[in-house]
Amino acid sequence: MKTIDIFERLRNGETILPNDPDSYKMREASFATKKLVIQMNNATEPEEIRSFLSQITGTEIDESVTVFTPLHINYGKHTKIGKNVFINFDCVFLDLGGITIEDNVLIAPKVSLLTEGHPTAIEDRHSLIPKPIHIKKNAWIGANATILQGVTIGENAIVAAGSVVSKDVPDNTIVGGTPAKIIKEINSTN
Repeated sequence: MKTIDIFERLRNGETILPNDPDSYKMREASFATKKLVIQMNNATEPEEIRSFLSQITGTEIDESVTVFTPLHINYGKHTKIGKNVFINFDCVFLDLGGITIEDNVLIAPKVSLLTEGHPTAIEDRHSLIPKPIHIKKNAWIGANATILQGVTIGENAIVAAGSVVSKDVPDNTIVGGTPAKIIKEINSTN
């Protein structure tokens, strides 16, 4: 019988209990990622930054991707980044639950993508609940926005600066506030 790796379990959305015998692997992987993140954040050439990000994510980052460091990632291997993506300064990606960023996405400074949460019950609070974040093509995430676990940001959608998004955002809408709510629908002439 094959045992499923803890990182696969995380990607499958399994709650990880604090006494899980493999939970130490998450911390070890995060410390290994941190070494690469520090190098990436000290790099000055775009090609070098993309090279480090490729190592962190375990995927080839396209040359059309621009990342203004610092960028903070706790694991990296569960982050997928499309083409022509722009990630501005000081973003935080907690990606154990999985982050997918499709083509042509704009991510403003200080955006947090948080795929990990905890139960509200005090006795279970140290458990980890992973749920993926999916940002569809042409979306724009405004400065200092926080996208919480399990959220999909629709195609062409805009998340206003400072918003906290806890529910899916439909295609072609602008959302804002805490918690984020639909402000208006958009089309190609807005």
